[in-house]
Amino acid sequence: MNTLVALLAWCVLLVLCWPLALLALVLWPIAWLLSLPLRLVGITFSALFAFLHALLLLPARVLGWRPRAVAVA
Repeated sequence: MNTLVALLAWCVLLVLCWPLALLALVLWPIAWLLSLPLRLVGITFSALFAFLHALLLLPARVLGWRPRAVAVA
């Protein structure tokens, strides 16, 4: 659905201002490549925090504590 909205927005931009639409088409992959290292840093920190959470709760888990079931909506 997001892809369809982005495509429609780009088509409207193409009709209204075609040089800007072509510039966006060319610059989008470059912006995506530049954001990849930041995404990898985010994934790394998320994994680090999950590991620290599991490590800090390990003594309680060993003693028999179980987390409450979380309802998924």
